[in-house]
Amino acid sequence: MNEIEYYLKKILSVVGARPNFMKMAPLHKELLKYSNKVTHKIVHTGQHYDKQLSEVFFKQLELPKPHINLGVGSGTHASQTAEIMVKFERIVLKEKPDLVIVYGDVNSTLAASVVCAKILLNGKPVPVAHVESGLRSYDMTMPEEVNRLVTDSLADYLFVSEQDGINNLAKSGIQKDKIFFTGNIMIDSLVSYTKKAVKSKILSELCLSRKNYALVTLHRPSNVDKKETLEKIIRIFENINKINPGLDIVFPLHPRTVKMAEKFGLKKRLDSVNNLLLTEPVGYIDFLSLLISAKYVLTDSGGIQEETSFLGVPCLTLRYNTERPVTIFEGTSTLCGLNEKLIYSSIQKIESGNYKKGKKIKFYDGKTAPRIAKIILNKIIEWT
Repeated sequence: MNEIEYYLKKILSVVGARPNFMKMAPLHKELLKYSNKVTHKIVHTGQHYDKQLSEVFFKQLELPKPHINLGVGSGTHASQTAEIMVKFERIVLKEKPDLVIVYGDVNSTLAASVVCAKILLNGKPVPVAHVESGLRSYDMTMPEEVNRLVTDSLADYLFVSEQDGINNLAKSGIQKDKIFFTGNIMIDSLVSYTKKAVKSKILSELCLSRKNYALVTLHRPSNVDKKETLEKIIRIFENINKINPGLDIVFPLHPRTVKMAEKFGLKKRLDSVNNLLLTEPVGYIDFLSLLISAKYVLTDSGGIQEETSFLGVPCLTLRYNTERPVTIFEGTSTLCGLNEKLIYSSIQKIESGNYKKGKKIKFYDGKTAPRIAKIILNKIIEWT
């Protein structure tokens, strides 16, 4: 190790699921600009082990192969979190990072935060920065909500994407000097790859016309883990055909959704819905292309609520709560749950051109990563 390497500050970014990759990518590229001051390593826990949900995203986001891969894979929440903690503890003891950055609200986020809080390096816990902190659904049945609460309570630096996040953290008693309103880093990735997405061939490959299809993503247990709710969702697809018989419905199937449809004996009914195009998971660039050109979106994803609001695409959120209220009040999302009356009336508004337009949301501007990097360099790391 030469003298320059000795004085470099070491940062580890911990990612485990697709949304983490999209949040980490812009910050990794920004930190590369300061390679004379920091070294940034990517730790992939392996929480999302499906090739389409992991390896392809790294390639399309122009990220290097993870420096460290824990290879954890699937499991129950407890077993998965525990295995990440055991393996990541070894990495922290070996790497001795000056800062660990965690993203979003997945099990990897929680596990890495707890490890850092319990390990003492030079007599102190390892500092943790949480990107996308402060979001709250106030639904404790969601594993993600537990992950958010624990991570925010342990983090030393909390990077917030919207004003509601600041309010939530203040209510929790988090010190103000730990909170930084930096904006939505997911939009950084969207802005960076829009040009590539426009050139994607996915629409022609699927024989789709711009603004003549609905895009669907569903994976949350509240929607797909019960037979009656999955049956209701299929019925909604069938009724969309009645509202607009010429509209295609594109549904890239999450592995979890396929598994549950087969378990409940509903796969055949799903396959038989008119105009419903079922595909395997698609890469980020192709998915972004589908998102940009969709007439509207039905989803239970938090990140897609943000992306559609930025793009001005109507989004019907099939959840009864959201940790991203700004997408409801200022964006293009409508919180529908599985209220069929509300879903159909919203679709009628979209079809008639009377659906809300949304407005520009503060710091949804593609410049969040530079703001975070600047804080890391100027306020978190004390140069010697």
